[in-house]
Amino acid sequence: MRPFLHLYILFLLPPFLVSCVDVEEYDNTCRDNTEALWRIMDERYCFFTEKKEQLGVDWDDVHARYAANVNNDMSRSQLFVFLGNMLGELRDGHVNLSASFDVARNWSWKESYAANYSDTLQRRYLGTDYKIASGMYYRILDDNIGYVYIGSFSDAIGDGNIDEVLLYLAPCRGLIVDVRNNGGGMLTEARRLAARFCNQSTHVGYMRHKTGSDHDDFSEMEEQWIAPSAGIRWQKNACVLTNRSVYSAANEFVKYMKQMPRVTIVGDITGGGSGMPYSSELPNGWSVRLSACPMYDVNAASTEHGIVPDVPVSITDEDMAKSIDTIIETARTLLSE
Repeated sequence: MRPFLHLYILFLLPPFLVSCVDVEEYDNTCRDNTEALWRIMDERYCFFTEKKEQLGVDWDDVHARYAANVNNDMSRSQLFVFLGNMLGELRDGHVNLSASFDVARNWSWKESYAANYSDTLQRRYLGTDYKIASGMYYRILDDNIGYVYIGSFSDAIGDGNIDEVLLYLAPCRGLIVDVRNNGGGMLTEARRLAARFCNQSTHVGYMRHKTGSDHDDFSEMEEQWIAPSAGIRWQKNACVLTNRSVYSAANEFVKYMKQMPRVTIVGDITGGGSGMPYSSELPNGWSVRLSACPMYDVNAASTEHGIVPDVPVSITDEDMAKSIDTIIETARTLLSE
């Protein structure tokens, strides 16, 4: 027998989350792995209220159903699917079960929706002579609108890189920042980029920390602010393009940009994922990742299930047939006006 919970922190979290917690010991059996997983989630997961209100998920009912159906004769593969289904009831993209042979996940936050993004269409706008700076693909469109595509915040975006991009695009009359299909990455990079769009410290939302094992054990709301960058800052109108595959740190970026002056969010509702994740371990060595610290918009509303754009628009079938990206064209029209 050994402790079931060893936390491996993915972000800098408060003291409650950064130490190993030996709450109870479980054997490496199918039943005990199921119980250990349910209890880890029960004590650490941060969105039970939101999931119950929006999805009708009752975590105690989940426990009753799965505890009644698990048996110690399950094969490794059967147990993995079984536990993955249990976690899938939460429909949270930050909740995953990882083994050496597979990752159980629920991506219904994006898979059940229109893509509203096409590599083929984007190539029409970027061409082949676009510039690349630390994961930012950029060029000046033929109507003197600047276009920057950022597909991930997983890699560091240097301040020098951003300075060079904004300096090159400075003659443009407007700027499009396209984060469609950006599944997230590092919050520091999202904040670094957002800081180029304000000239004074800007309130962008709130966050809380889990402080205990009960579902409602949280710290008070802590304000989130973006301070203006010391580097080059964009002073003209800008549009941020979104779709359902904008998630996690990219979802936070959209939340930040929604509060910036002269910025309009254009496209589809984002995918959400507003809880900072951390990982734990089951008795059999499988790793579970879950949402830990919830984040909110300036009205203290959860952004776990997505952020509504200022100008909702989807790529139409007619435009797709003409190789036109409706979302990009809508942004160009707004910036031209």
